[in-house]
Amino acid sequence: MGTQIKNHQNIYNISANYDLSPRWSLNFSAPVLQGTRNQLYTPKGVYDIAGIGDIIIGAEAWLFRPPAEAGGNIAFGFGLKLPTGLNNGTGTALLSNGTYGKAVADQSLQPGDGTWGFTLSTQAYKQLPFHTVGYFQGSWLFNPEDTNGVLTFRAKPLEKYMSATDQYLFRGGLARHVPKLRGLSASFGGRMEGIPVRDAFGKSDGFRRPGYIISIDPGLVFQHGRDTLMINAPWAVQRNRRASVTDLATNSHGDAAFADYAIVAGIAHHF
Repeated sequence: MGTQIKNHQNIYNISANYDLSPRWSLNFSAPVLQGTRNQLYTPKGVYDIAGIGDIIIGAEAWLFRPPAEAGGNIAFGFGLKLPTGLNNGTGTALLSNGTYGKAVADQSLQPGDGTWGFTLSTQAYKQLPFHTVGYFQGSWLFNPEDTNGVLTFRAKPLEKYMSATDQYLFRGGLARHVPKLRGLSASFGGRMEGIPVRDAFGKSDGFRRPGYIISIDPGLVFQHGRDTLMINAPWAVQRNRRASVTDLATNSHGDAAFADYAIVAGIAHHF
């Protein structure tokens, strides 16, 4: 379409876990986003946004007291999402009246949505033959509020405000220690993440880009003493931008762009 929009995002997730017991733990997560976006349609400009996202505090419990004798375990978690995130970051852009001024950046570049919400999550593992481990992780962010009150640059009246969206992520696969390389393990699995058309609770009006991306998800983990290094490189194999509630109301289908791949790296230290 000649728009040639490019998003570049760096997301830093600062987290901490505190073990109350072998089964129970408390957790804290604070995302920080720095990103740029060039936009060749009104409001045309280059947006540079940085800020903290919505903080999540929660707890998690293992079903069986570790170490599980059956070689597997499953945990369930709950988190409260606080409205700490920057959701109305602006950039200098060419406005519709032909002058330059401040305009709200696209929803995809906002560090948070600034609404209250909660998360439900689970993770599980199981020892398998050939020294492999099966793993699964899943989480769903529930945002009961309809919109967050932040104006968009959209011309459609139904897309005047940004929608407060649910989000989900599921991962699963196999992991194994790499022979003759102490502390190194490799994993290979699948990953699915996205935004639903309709939230589980509340209305789903306003502007959103619902859809999902399915990726193959190879990764490496290196552990040395109390330090752990992790890297994953999910590569997209299927991408689907679904029609939103406002799209369905106006018999249209909005746009979207998906990255071919992402790089997810992390470091953890156990005190």
